[in-house]
Amino acid sequence: MSSPVISVTRLKRSFKSGSEDIAVLKDISLTVNQGEFVAVMGASGSGKSTLLNVLGGLLPPDSGTVTVDGLDLGSMSDAALTVYRRDRVGFIFQMFNLVGTLNVEENILLPSLAGGKKVASSTLDAMIEKVGLSHRRHAMPDTLSGGEQQRVAIARALVSGPALVLADEPTGNLDSENTRLMGGLFRDLHRTQGCAFVLVTHAPDVAMWADRVIVLKDGRIVDDRLTAEFAGPVELSSFYERTLNDAL
Repeated sequence: MSSPVISVTRLKRSFKSGSEDIAVLKDISLTVNQGEFVAVMGASGSGKSTLLNVLGGLLPPDSGTVTVDGLDLGSMSDAALTVYRRDRVGFIFQMFNLVGTLNVEENILLPSLAGGKKVASSTLDAMIEKVGLSHRRHAMPDTLSGGEQQRVAIARALVSGPALVLADEPTGNLDSENTRLMGGLFRDLHRTQGCAFVLVTHAPDVAMWADRVIVLKDGRIVDDRLTAEFAGPVELSSFYERTLNDAL
């Protein structure tokens, strides 16, 4: 059996609104194993992006334990968390966050170079080929389509070989055709890279890329099951809506 990359126990996280504490994550416990691809679904305000930010070391837990790749994130200093994010986590966001003055190759290498981590030219070449951008490696971001820009962001997240990839609504700015193409790319990269993937989405067709789907409602996990149980996105969508209604 694969070893856990993520182990979360009784995680709580809240935010201040004036003098009031607003609970966003309420007693979350979950495990994600090495090589597992997990989709987290939930409506806006359900806590899914906050969960991703805690796993990425961007927000500290209020209580509970969050262990990623053997590291207890709640006990780490800001400096140690910076190293953790640089060396062990790949981030993919809805906004591509490319640097306009750097070409494709330079954008892919930027986080590694900023952290003093050398990426072998053979590794870079292989990653650029995997995302289908060999013919565009010297192109500037403003000459790329939305789908191409997201492929640059994916390559940037994966090129340093992270233990964990976190993707927050990665298809939010893509049309249906590019979303479909991105699904094949995500599944292929997940299979070949062997790292754990956690993807946040509200779209059933995107969640079906994963091995497993977790449903959040009001900061709590209300269901957690394998996507193989569903014939396709329509069935998952029906289950998702039913689960949210049953959790009222």
